[in-house]
Order: sequence, then structure tokens, then C-alpha cells
Amino acid sequence: MNLGIFYGAAGTVLSGDDLVADVQAATDAGFGSYWVPHLPWGADALTSLAIAGREVPDIELGTAVVPTWPRHPLTLAQQALTTAALIGDRLALGIGLAHKPVVEGMWGIPFDKPIRHAREYLEILAPSLRNEQISYSGETLTGRGTAIMTGVPAPKLYVAALGPQMLKLSARYADGTILWMTGKETVRNHTVPVMREAAEAAGRPRPRIIAGIPILCTDDVQAGRELAAEQFEVYGTLPSYRAMLDREGLEGPADFAAIGSEDEVAEKLQALADAGVDDIICSEFGPDPARTRACLSALV
Repeated sequence: MNLGIFYGAAGTVLSGDDLVADVQAATDAGFGSYWVPHLPWGADALTSLAIAGREVPDIELGTAVVPTWPRHPLTLAQQALTTAALIGDRLALGIGLAHKPVVEGMWGIPFDKPIRHAREYLEILAPSLRNEQISYSGETLTGRGTAIMTGVPAPKLYVAALGPQMLKLSARYADGTILWMTGKETVRNHTVPVMREAAEAAGRPRPRIIAGIPILCTDDVQAGRELAAEQFEVYGTLPSYRAMLDREGLEGPADFAAIGSEDEVAEKLQALADAGVDDIICSEFGPDPARTRACLSALV
């Protein structure tokens, strides 16, 4: 079971020295990766990883995830390659569509035909990250240019994908997917077969499946569930996540989270791994983060 740390999903926003310290702690504890979200508030994710990566070696650093709509794919490729030039070949660039209320309500961008947008975005971004010359004209996006930063290792590319069309795009153009609010049966019967079939059809390697999950190690399970229901409430209302919870037969995010004793947390994470998840990235929450981190460190 490959475990990483995923901060931020429970409302914690780290940057600067605080982020460096937590990345160092995760590295010292033996975690294989550390992931940061790119939220509408707080620090820029790639800039934060450039800072942390210069200070802390030997751990994979990833974004989960950078929204596509506000940045042209060539611009994002340039920033990602700049970060990779600073920290080496351990950068994992996770991207995603975000959600209609954010895209339209905050940025004023029409959330129009998101699957088409994702495909055209990847048609430009993926070769640009490999420093290939491109000349692409889509319905809504155009990308033309030469190598951005020759000699810089291409970051691994992951796409936040839940439904079948996005999963197929992830398998065709990227190195895998990053999941959230996606349970073990959905992974086993939906995510894994859809992605592997699409990758095989495209002649691509087996995709890496990364799954984020909220974690709380506690003796008071009921209080933990109430806290999870409060802190992660929004994910039960957004259509894409709601569809995953419904597919799994879960009422809400509290039913998805791993909450309980050390053994109960371990059992839930192992079930995800057994279903086909390659890496589990853990979003710690609750009043006793030290116990949760110790629980996860023991599993590493």
C-alpha cells in the first residue's frame, strides 16, 4: 500500500515555511508523496511545490489539482516545467476541470462542453510538457510553439476524472487519474476497467490510479463522522462527486471517510488498495492530527 499526504481538503492551507516543515515531516516518516490542492484562495500550488522541493529532497510532489479553465495549457506547461527544472523529475502535475459554480461564479468563464475542453487542453498540454513542438487548432483552444525548456524532465501528468469520458481521456493522454469521494466498489467495477481498457486501446502504459480520502484516527467515531459531514459537506452537493457517492451507495462524505481506530483506518485503506488503487493520498482532519499521522506512518 503506497501512502502519500494530501493536505488542504479539510480546510487547512499551508504555505511557505509551514508547508516545507510538513513536507519534511512526511518525508522523514517515510511517505512516498505529498500533494497540495490549488484552491481559489491561498498560495499557488506549483510555486509552493517549487519552494518545498528546493528544501526537501527525495519525495514525490504533486498538485491535486490545478484547474484548467483559468490558464492556457501552454502557460501551465511553462510553469510546470519551471517547477520541474527546480526540483527534478519528482513533479506530478495533477489537473482538473473544477466545478461549474467556481468556473462560472468566480472566474466568469462558461462551463461549456467540459469534455471537449478537457480533450483539447490535453492535446496541447501533454506534448508541451514533453518539450515537443506543437501546432494544434481545436474548436476552443489553439496551441502553437516549440520546446519550452529543453532538457527539463517532463512532469508526470494526472487528470482528476470520475465519469467514463474523463477516465478515458486520462488513460489516453495522461499517466493516470486522481480520484476523490470514490469508494472501493466504484474503483473496482468502474474506474479500473474503464481506464485499463482505454489505455490498452490507445497503446498506452497501465494508468496509475491515485485516490484521495479523508482520514481521522479516533476512538469517538460518531463525533468524527459529524465533523467529516460538516467539513466535507460541499463534496456531497457537487454533481460529479455526488454521482460517485451514489454509485457507491453512500449517503455522504462522512460515509466515505476513513474514521475510527488504527485497525479500522488500516482496513479501509487496504480495501481501496485491494480494489485497484495504486496510491492513496491521505487528507488528515480532526482535533488529533498527531494520532492520525502516527497511524498512517505505521502503515507506511
